[in-house]
Order: sequence, then structure tokens, then C-alpha cells
Amino acid sequence: MPAILFHETCPALPEVPLERRQAILAGAGDPDTHGWLHDEIAALRLIEVATPPAPVEIGDTARIVFWNAERGRHPDQAAALLAAQGAAVILLCELDQGMARTGQRHTARDLADRLGQGYAYAVEFLELGLGDHRERQLHAGEHNAVGFHGGAILSACPVSRPALIRLEREGRWFGGNRGERRVGGRIAQAATVSLAGTEVVVAAVHFESHSDPDHRAGQMRDLLDAIERYAPGAPAILGGDFNTASASREALHAPGGMEALLAEDPDRLMQPMRHEPMFEVARAGGYDWERCNDDRPTQRIRRDDASWPLGRIDWFFARGLDCRDPVTIPAVGEHGDPISDHDALAVTIGLTR
Repeated sequence: MPAILFHETCPALPEVPLERRQAILAGAGDPDTHGWLHDEIAALRLIEVATPPAPVEIGDTARIVFWNAERGRHPDQAAALLAAQGAAVILLCELDQGMARTGQRHTARDLADRLGQGYAYAVEFLELGLGDHRERQLHAGEHNAVGFHGGAILSACPVSRPALIRLEREGRWFGGNRGERRVGGRIAQAATVSLAGTEVVVAAVHFESHSDPDHRAGQMRDLLDAIERYAPGAPAILGGDFNTASASREALHAPGGMEALLAEDPDRLMQPMRHEPMFEVARAGGYDWERCNDDRPTQRIRRDDASWPLGRIDWFFARGLDCRDPVTIPAVGEHGDPISDHDALAVTIGLTR
């Protein structure tokens, strides 16, 4: 089904009480149950918005950052990393609100407050558990105060027409066969900024990780269709974790699977275009990626999985914009420790002349 756009905003997302979340977790995990929960939970169709305390105007060019902040675990170091980029707009995914694993913080609001910016935050998943297997072990016996996990757009500049794009409602994470119980699905979040008097669409995107190239191509079609419905023909920049792993998750994680795939094409993780039809979908929609990305990996080694080869799975895609000075920014703290399993991206945009 096509992506669904929501435009209604609120100052604070309505929470789902703990007792309700526990009842959902104890109940059926079938797709029909997920479907009506998806439509019933108000937080899945609203956008929490806070205006910047001291708005500033964007000039003729703007620096844009995208980052998968991996839960928003390290607020001080994350804020320092983002502040150093001097970005007009920051696009983020994987931000917690009221999760035990991140100290029950509202990580989007925390980052915005530290940076002196406004934000628009939307929920990707209502988390029914404590997270992945590592997080369940670390936080055994605790509970989530809110259980939201989503994405955000941060800016000190005026941002208008925030929109939530829900890319799926099938509930593939709901039944528990992926190791976690969640209500919701992947999202993109769009808004409009004024660049030299022209409205430009910015969007933070998160595609499915437990997926394959054909599914990602379908998500790209749905995303571009939604952007076109939101702002027909407008210049746009999409920054996201597109999970372009060049193959299905099953193929990558099968015994000897990664080795076989790399033997077939050693460059596939850094140059996934030949294996990911979503790039041609983007090109057909008028979007370019060559001028707005460098050639560095965006995955960052986990200390417990240092042997896994790194690839580029985070990207900018731009339409109708002049892009320059793309860079991949190491997501490390002051002592070199990783603060996310993804590095950040930055690029400068201007209007095409």
C-alpha cells in the first residue's frame, strides 16, 4: 500500500500507559491485531514540534547533516559532534523517548535543548520490550517509561509544514520473530525550509534493516511518491539510513554468506548501486547521489563484532539542488570511543543555477 502522510502536530506526543503496553505484549502478535493497533495509537500519526528559542534565517546555502544516532545514548558527546558541523538542519533517526536503555530521556528534545534548536519528532515504533538482546540483558527487570523510538528534524532556522511519512503498516516487527516486539514501522519525516526565498524539502529517512534490495526499492518508490504528494516538483534533499547492504539479510548472515558475496563483488558494500535497484528508482525520480556523498563507509565497528566488514548504508539523495563538500563524520567522542554504530553525513546545498 502507498505510504501514508500525516500532518497534525502537537506539543507533546500522547503516551501509551505501561499497563496498556503490557497487555499488548501479552496478547496476539498477528498482522490483523497490529493493523488496528497501528491505527488506534495516536502517537503513530502525530508530530511533536517545538520551535527554536531564537530563530535564525538560512542564507543562500545551507549545511545539512544526517545521522543515525543509535538510540541517542550519548547526549553530551552527540551534541558536541553536531554543534561542530554548523548545520542549518539536522536530520536524525533512531532516537528514544522514555526507554530504559537511554535513561528514560527524550533524546530528541535533549539534543535540541543542548543545541538551542527547535525540533519535530515522530515515532517509528512503540517498543513493547527493552530492545535487542544486549539491551534486554543490561536492563533486565526494568521497564520503559514511554517506549517511543523515532526520528527527528532539528534546526535553529524556521521549519514549516512538518509531515510524517509512514512507509509501512504490515507489522513485521510485531510478532517477535525478529527478536523484538514493536508496534509501528519505518518512517520518513519531512519539512520545508526557505533557501534564498525558495521552499526546499528536507527529510530524515529510515529504511528497513531486515530486508532485501527489492523491498528497499519498493520503499524508495513509496517515499518518492509521498514526497511528490507533499511538495510536487520542489527541490529536495533526503538524508537517511537506507540500509543498502547489497543483498538480503538472510544471504548476508547465512554461514559463509558474506564471504561468498564479497568474492563475487569485493566492492559491493561500499558501491551497492549494482545490487540495489533503489538507486535507479531514485535516478528515475530526478534524484542524484553522486554529488552529495563521499566514498567513506558509514558503518562503525562495534567492539563485540570488529570482524564484520564495513559498508556505506547511509546516503543523501538530492533533487534540484547544487550539492558540494560532502563528508562522512566519525561518530566518536573526545577519547575516540564510538557514540553510535553509524557515522554522520554532511553536505552543503544551494539552489541550482
